[in-house]
Amino acid sequence: MTRKKNQIILEKVEVIDIGSKGRAIAKLENGKKLFIENAVPGDICDVQVFKKRRSYLEGKAICFHELSSDRVEPVCEHFGTCGGCKWQQLDYAQQLIYKQSSVAKSFLNELSSEIKLPEISPIVGSAKQYLYRNKLEYSFSANRWIPKEELELEIEDRDRDALGFHIQGMWEKVLDINHCHLQEQPSNQIRLAVKKFAKDNGLPFYNLRYQSGLLRNLMIRTTSTQEVMAIFQFFEDDTENIKKLLDYVIDGFPNLTSLMYVINKKSNDSFFDQDVILYHGRDYLIEEIEDLKFRIRPKSFFQVNAIQACELYKVARSFAQISRQDVVYDLYTGIGTIAQFVARQAKKVVGIESIPQAIEDAKENAEVNQLDNVDFFVGDIKDLLNDAFIQAHGLPQVVITDPPRVGMHKDVVQKLLEIAAPRIVYVSCNPDSQAKDLALLCEKYDVTRVQPVDMFPQTPHVENVVLLELKA
Repeated sequence: MTRKKNQIILEKVEVIDIGSKGRAIAKLENGKKLFIENAVPGDICDVQVFKKRRSYLEGKAICFHELSSDRVEPVCEHFGTCGGCKWQQLDYAQQLIYKQSSVAKSFLNELSSEIKLPEISPIVGSAKQYLYRNKLEYSFSANRWIPKEELELEIEDRDRDALGFHIQGMWEKVLDINHCHLQEQPSNQIRLAVKKFAKDNGLPFYNLRYQSGLLRNLMIRTTSTQEVMAIFQFFEDDTENIKKLLDYVIDGFPNLTSLMYVINKKSNDSFFDQDVILYHGRDYLIEEIEDLKFRIRPKSFFQVNAIQACELYKVARSFAQISRQDVVYDLYTGIGTIAQFVARQAKKVVGIESIPQAIEDAKENAEVNQLDNVDFFVGDIKDLLNDAFIQAHGLPQVVITDPPRVGMHKDVVQKLLEIAAPRIVYVSCNPDSQAKDLALLCEKYDVTRVQPVDMFPQTPHVENVVLLELKA
């Protein structure tokens, strides 16, 4: 270990694992863990420490003595700055190994050793490691993030405008994106054309600090059926310039399915409480999964990796073992994708969701798919899922639950224990919170199957599906 200008530099550190948030891990002689943000297991490197805590340190590799055999060359020019695809430098086969390991670690940390667990099934990898997202949100900014190399140059009248992604940990800085490898065209083409038009025509980019400027946000949604939706957020209600920009987009991209906009004068970019105005085309896209069609609107929640979502839903359907006599409850149903995916196997499916717009979408999609055995209800699940509701809609033989990252409310878990359905299929985007809920559910249930699914290649995130069966 050396010190340089009050900085600690650890020399020739061997990276041995990957831990929470996808960060590489080394173990020091004193037993402390060292989290390294830009290394992969197998690297031997010098690390500059930027945070010290009682049980761990955090740092950044500044010199590599040996490179891991699991390293690959990142495909993106913005890798290391953008922060969106942190695992691009790690071979995809190894990414899958560490994702599966992260599920095992979550269960080991949260579940008692007395709870018997099955062997975790091999993770379902993604056929596409890039260009898999169907939604991206770009931010306009008058405060572009400027790399150190550019700052050292004497540039008069530096261009400060950007259209891209927020820099992690820097709330007002936006990285100007040249090419993103996460979404199919015309995503990059639209973004670059819009930026050039805005610059050429003097349209002001949003200044987050001073809450000013016209251009605020651009969301692009695509589908596997080649439909495209663009949604602009404007901070100012400048009718003339808004029309000028939107007409330009229509002329440049005549095959655009939907062009919409929002006037958002709030301090944040969320537009779920704002009116979305249709300017061109129709107000929804159509996505297809198996033979089902789903209408996706600007505010709709839909899995951002539609191809892999189909694989996830197949796992859930297989685990559920639904028969034609079964009543199925689908908790946190969203726009009813899983509910409709399993409906043809069931007597009836009951979907519950707290977001009114999502339930409206779910009902419409059920009509589109001609499913008459699916009912959707809006409300807070911990309040709605009571004895009167169950009496009205039937005792479920199968419960499918796909809660947000924080997991299920303790009252929902308790109600599931009271219902005692023969099978619960628990889909989760956060194995840590899932494991905490399983610890409670295992009072009456056995965990009989565990299946991780990779929805987000190049990132540490993993979805996990668990089958719980009522104890004999």
